[in-house]
Amino acid sequence: MGTDGSDSAVRAALWAADEARRRSAVLRLVHGYAMPERGYPRFLVPMRALRNGLRAQARTALHTTSEAVRAAVPGIEVETRVIEAPPTVALLRESHGALLTVVGSRGLGGFSGMLVGSVAMALVGHSRVPTVVVRDEHSRDPAHRSLPVVVGVDGSPAGSAAVAFAFRDASARGVALTAVHVGKDDHSSPSGTESDRALLSERTAGWQEDYPDVPLEQLVITGHVVRTLIEVASRAQLLVVGNRGNGGFHGMLLGSTSRSLVVHAPCPLAVVGAESATGTPTA
Repeated sequence: MGTDGSDSAVRAALWAADEARRRSAVLRLVHGYAMPERGYPRFLVPMRALRNGLRAQARTALHTTSEAVRAAVPGIEVETRVIEAPPTVALLRESHGALLTVVGSRGLGGFSGMLVGSVAMALVGHSRVPTVVVRDEHSRDPAHRSLPVVVGVDGSPAGSAAVAFAFRDASARGVALTAVHVGKDDHSSPSGTESDRALLSERTAGWQEDYPDVPLEQLVITGHVVRTLIEVASRAQLLVVGNRGNGGFHGMLLGSTSRSLVVHAPCPLAVVGAESATGTPTA
């Protein structure tokens, strides 16, 4: 879990803490900072003093976040890491062997002048474990816990990994799963073609057998991919997509879809790569 101590990061940490408790995992809070390589007037503040200041800022951010987490989710095990590296590099390094990487949708620049949105955008394209982006609007209202998980389904390897992740997560949460395939809008049928429906059924069939406890709703909807997923996810507690596709979302690579959803998703967004592994009990 990447944090800069901002309100956005604290909200993301609370989401990650709930998830860690659900999975009986350790929550690791990470703050990365980078020393300026050039253009810094060293005569104003020596590099050693600057490094000490950045580390003190990092420790303050971690303390703020960890205290908020412990107050809201008693009993959870929390680790903290301060890493001298650009935030994306720090989080990618710390994600090895983790279950998830979690970030807020934006921050205060506490990540050495980089908004968390920029970090999130980089992570969804490069992380080998699922990355969850928690929007500022996310609420921990207990009523939201009964909402379904929504997964965008296409024919790509990353899309298949997203379906697997979504079934496991819906089962762990004890909620229904809504699987959505967005077909090409040719104005002939709002519910897609026969091949669209066959693809969705094929991609969910095996997992439905493995998770019979998960009520499954399958939706084939023609239209614009991002707008359709946003509309369906407005009634969800989590939206899951692959990090890139192969054109299965007619005319739009899932990479561009996932980038748009990082900015616009109405609920927490999980972006899953084809190479995502199950990992060990660390979130």
